[in-house]
Amino acid sequence: MFKVVEMFESINGEGYKAGQLAYFVRFQGCNMNCVYCDTKWANKKDAPYQLMSAQDIVSKVNEAHIKNVTLTGGEPMLQEEIEELIRLLYENGHEVEIETNGSIDISSYDHCDYRPSFTLDYKCPDSGMEKFVDVMNYDHIQEKDTIKFVCSSRIDLKKAYEIIEKYALNKKAHVYLSPVFGKIDPQEMVAFMLEKNMNDVNLQLQMHKFIWDPEERGV
Repeated sequence: MFKVVEMFESINGEGYKAGQLAYFVRFQGCNMNCVYCDTKWANKKDAPYQLMSAQDIVSKVNEAHIKNVTLTGGEPMLQEEIEELIRLLYENGHEVEIETNGSIDISSYDHCDYRPSFTLDYKCPDSGMEKFVDVMNYDHIQEKDTIKFVCSSRIDLKKAYEIIEKYALNKKAHVYLSPVFGKIDPQEMVAFMLEKNMNDVNLQLQMHKFIWDPEERGV
């Protein structure tokens, strides 16, 4: 059974499918506590949730007639039956993306017939959670995956550049830099990208925070 705190239809606000329709399933609980997290409410153990089976979730998703499904949180990889849910979604014709904080091993999906696309965060220094990132995951990422660096300062940008270069991430997957909303000027990020000749790296703003109120849920 899954602890689901919300399900909703919207558009992908981030990643290589940004702007496309997506159905979001948000789970309760996370093993990190990032300074800038905008879903802290869902991470708490007392966050209200609905217990749902994999089939319950798939049935609800099917009603929306939306192809893209994003499993998010909290941290969706903490859900014990997540592989079963992914399989059922795949068998029902959905394309599944998992938004994960990058601390949990993804290698078990290497040869999976229903492998989802992963959006893995690298937690930069200002997050306070960098020590928990599992860089071994970069041996298992594929072309359809995304590595995301959420940055709030030049210190974060420097670390993002260092990690991208060290693991040649822009040769393996989609790579995005995203500003912490209201903490760093995107112009500064563009200037840094030009300074470092960061080819094949994308700057991305959180689209949904410009369409709706930044504090609004369910969008």
